Amino acid sequence: MAHALEIGDNGEVAFASLREPAWHGLGTVFENEVSTADMLSLAHLDNWNVRLADIDLPARSHRNWFGVVRTNPFDGENDVLGVVGQRYQVVQNEDLFQFGDALLDGGRWETAGSIKNGTVVFGSLALDREIVLDPSGVGDKVNTYLLVHTSHDGSVAIQASVTPVRVVCQNTLNVALYGVKQSYKIRHTQTAEGKVQAAREALGLASKYLDEFDVLAHDLIQKEITDQKFFDLINMVYPRPAEDASKGAKTKWENKVDTLNTIYTGETNYMIAGTAWGALNALTERLDWYRVGRGGNTESMAAAASGFDVATNNEKARILSAVKSLVAA
Repeated sequence: MAHALEIGDNGEVAFASLREPAWHGLGTVFENEVSTADMLSLAHLDNWNVRLADIDLPARSHRNWFGVVRTNPFDGENDVLGVVGQRYQVVQNEDLFQFGDALLDGGRWETAGSIKNGTVVFGSLALDREIVLDPSGVGDKVNTYLLVHTSHDGSVAIQASVTPVRVVCQNTLNVALYGVKQSYKIRHTQTAEGKVQAAREALGLASKYLDEFDVLAHDLIQKEITDQKFFDLINMVYPRPAEDASKGAKTKWENKVDTLNTIYTGETNYMIAGTAWGALNALTERLDWYRVGRGGNTESMAAAASGFDVATNNEKARILSAVKSLVAA
């Protein structure tokens, strides 16, 4: 894994020093094209034998509950992945990613793996579409991916999400755009035929989303902003603590402002500083790479930077809304 934790002088924590897509640190990376079956095997996602097991419950329990169990691919032991009700339908990883065979017409598997002790499984498809902003100037490039993930504890359906990634800093720009969907959910119980149709719809979703994202990104890189406007944007997203706030709260806010200013004019962003595009990337880059999970949990931070965390995605959507309102003022 090419990530490392770094603590800056201002107290903010950087998650990575050698940048690559965050999900690379969560699974197996494929250098060459692989089939869906090979992807599952190489990422140790095949032959889990996911199944339900009885649970001893108090006599007065009014519902039937079962444990979701898998065979651990590394040591052969049984792992309990979650507790579910009697209506839960077990689906194997092979079935979950079956629609990936149809998705391969629009991309190639780049990474796959599992997180949260096997509870969540995922695969990332690199799409054959690159967005280049200001090609005769800074030439800022954005690669595009379709991230597929699901769970074995009933918490997540199969979900395919479009994820643009800025190449120079591997910053994931998971932002909600008006009028187009960014993600597509697929029922665990769909037939193979249904999964093929779902794959086609997911790829259609990706195309529409990236068309809109392309327009947005080109618009933002042409909007100039002053240093004062960038500071106003920070205050809009992260308001300055009140005068009677604790010293700790004030210090935390000052560290955040210092980190954002450092990113904004730093090596990954200096060529687009002074634009709304640069402002958006500085704010979202801090979310991806300059925080640390509780207890130093790097997996949770990599998952958030990959787009698996709803709260992080919602904050990025809030940041985009603030950037757009600032440049429209």
